[in-house]
Amino acid sequence: MDKIKVGLNSSFETDVKNEHLASRYGSGLVDVLATPAMIALMECTAKNAVDLHLPVGYTTVGTKVDIAHIAATPLGMKVTINAELIKIEGKKLVFKVEAFDEVEKIGEGIHERYVINSDKFMDKINKKGK
Repeated sequence: MDKIKVGLNSSFETDVKNEHLASRYGSGLVDVLATPAMIALMECTAKNAVDLHLPVGYTTVGTKVDIAHIAATPLGMKVTINAELIKIEGKKLVFKVEAFDEVEKIGEGIHERYVINSDKFMDKINKKGK
């Protein structure tokens, strides 16, 4: 955990594809980037900001999102997601996340993740179903 520092960041670019559309997600009836798809991209980008700095056997899990989706993006347009680690509270990591399309900012907010030991986490979850 010594390598996890405020300021770590990551960016991700992709084109809006059919699987990202609100009409496909079931979150709307129009062919624009779905809010849940944008949030998933934000979570993944935040995860990527710290993954390489975690000890072997550790990862992070998303626990909270506070996101505003402020502009629509059409099929085929490029989106860029940025995530920056802004606060560390023990195992809790707090990220500022933003999304842009080729024209404007389309989303922003805060995303929280927790550092976990993958094996211990899965052992606990697997016992839950028994």
